[in-house]
Amino acid sequence: MKKLILILFILLSGTGFVFAQGGWKLSTEKDGIKVYTGRVPDSKIKAIKVECKVEASAAQLVALLMDVNNSVDWISRTKSCRLIRQVSPSDIYYYSEVNLPWPAENRDFVAHLMVTQNPDTKVVTIDGPAVRGMVPEKKGIVRITSSVGKWTITPCGYQLVKVEYTLHTDPGGNIPAWMVNIFATDGPLQVFENLKQQVKKPAYKNAVVPYIQDSPDGLFSKL
Repeated sequence: MKKLILILFILLSGTGFVFAQGGWKLSTEKDGIKVYTGRVPDSKIKAIKVECKVEASAAQLVALLMDVNNSVDWISRTKSCRLIRQVSPSDIYYYSEVNLPWPAENRDFVAHLMVTQNPDTKVVTIDGPAVRGMVPEKKGIVRITSSVGKWTITPCGYQLVKVEYTLHTDPGGNIPAWMVNIFATDGPLQVFENLKQQVKKPAYKNAVVPYIQDSPDGLFSKL
C-alpha cells in the first residue's frame, strides 16, 4: 500500500494547485527537499507542499515537465503517457495510465498543463488540473477527476531555481483517506530526487524554451 500511495503522487506530479487551510506543517526533510502537509476544507485527504532548490534554469524545468511523452522514462510504473491536444507550446492536454500493484486497479487521468511567466520577476507558474472528458473512461481503470496543484519555479541564482509544488488529489476507488494521509509524504521525496537527476540529461540540460526567459545576472531572487 505504501508503494500505491507513492505512485499516486507520482502520476499526478504534473497537475494543479491548492491552498491548505490553517497553514503548512513540516512533515519530512531530506537532501534539501522539504515536504509539508496541510488540511483542505471539506476534504479528509491532506494537501502536500514540496520545496527544494534545483541546479537548473527555469527553462530546463519547464522543458522537462512539459515533455509528457517521455515521462515514462523517469516516472516509475507509468504504463502510458501521451499528449492528446496542444493548444500552444505552453498549453497542453495529456493522458496517462499508471500500473498499480495488485489488488488495486490501475488509475488514469487527463490533465491540462498551462505555463505562465511573470515578465518582471521571471517566476514561472505551471497549473494543471485534472479535467473530465477528452478520453473515454475504460473498464477496470479508476479515472481520477479530482486533483489540483501548482508548480512555482523561482530563479535564485545562475543555473539555480527554487521549486515549490503543491498538490491535493483524491485517488478515487476504495482507498481510505487515513491511509492516503499516512504515506502522502513518501512519494514527493522520490519524485524530486528523480527530477534533480532527470533535468541534467542532454535533452533538458541545454533546453531553450521560446516562451520562457531566464533571469539575467543581478536579477535573481534571494530566496
